Amino acid sequence: MISRVIVLVVDGLGVGAMPDAAEYGDAGSHTLSHLADAVGGLSLPTLEALGLGHITEIKGVRTMGQPEGCFGRLGFLSKGVDSIAGYWEMAGCVTDTAGPLYPNGFPSNMVAVLEQAFGRKIVGNRRASGTVMLRECEADHLSSGALIVWTDGRRTCHVAAHESAMRRDEFFQRCRAARKLLKDPWGVVRVSAHPLLGDAGAVEFSPQPRAFVLEPPGPTMFDVLNRASQILIGVGKVGDLFSSRGLTRSVPVGHWTALFDEITGMLNKVPRGLIFAGLDVLESDVTQSATALHDFDRRLPGLLERLRPGDLLVLTGDHGRDITKADQVPTREYVPLLATGPKLAYGVDLGIRASAADLGHTIVEALQGGQLPVGESFLDALRSG
Repeated sequence: MISRVIVLVVDGLGVGAMPDAAEYGDAGSHTLSHLADAVGGLSLPTLEALGLGHITEIKGVRTMGQPEGCFGRLGFLSKGVDSIAGYWEMAGCVTDTAGPLYPNGFPSNMVAVLEQAFGRKIVGNRRASGTVMLRECEADHLSSGALIVWTDGRRTCHVAAHESAMRRDEFFQRCRAARKLLKDPWGVVRVSAHPLLGDAGAVEFSPQPRAFVLEPPGPTMFDVLNRASQILIGVGKVGDLFSSRGLTRSVPVGHWTALFDEITGMLNKVPRGLIFAGLDVLESDVTQSATALHDFDRRLPGLLERLRPGDLLVLTGDHGRDITKADQVPTREYVPLLATGPKLAYGVDLGIRASAADLGHTIVEALQGGQLPVGESFLDALRSG
């Protein structure tokens, strides 16, 4: 019987375009394959052993005669390509409206509302990655105090401010207020607050951003399992994305290596329930992304050896982030599904799951919480060994 589930969601870990990717401008996207090609191949022996090479072709990653885990792909039914849509669907809440798209930045009337909310002018206001916007707007921001704003082209408003321009507590407070103002009629469901650190010419993003998000519009696995009195811990961005609803405890956002160590330590302290973690492993730079993935893979054995009978570990992603796209925004891709545990089946092909809600449904069933209204469980396949 499964009594504890650990889920590691690596942000942007896509494994190939979904059939509707062209509708989002993402035809041909394949985050892991294109990353591997760009660096001459990836060396990921732990993920390889679990079955990553059986999911899709990735240069440097082999198929195994007998994978040590179960493997497959998760697809998405939700209309939208971002962490909100991805995490919500994994938790059993499928969103049927994507909201307005902002491929060219936010409209002038929305900009006016933002400037009123922050009491500052804004600079930037276009679709781009945070790294690009910081490079373009750092000097203007530091000299004028105007806040840097950009969009991923979808329903998230990103805001950055140096701590010399606005205290962090005030910055977060104003971002929270801005999110409430931007819901209607602009359809913004998340305001991501990015504090900036460092001196001029060496400014960088703090490893502790915050996301202010509307609550999921329907029940999630956290709601269901909370009623079943399970221990539910959200790590990283999870607490923000679900407004901590249903969670027993939230571990705030930090660098992924620190969060990984925190999760590993929890395995000796949390006897049952669900540890659900979001890890921002991939970087905007190709070489740095490959190095970080290698580091992630290298750390996994230390976590795997702490698993005990009754544990289920799942590795997956929330969307793609294809490096071949200049703006490096989320891409409409399948994400990997790797599952393992000391007393579970191995080498089982879980197939292409139509909805990431299958994961939430499986978790709820495994932890005796009943069922979610969406998704199909693959728990029987995990037990088939």
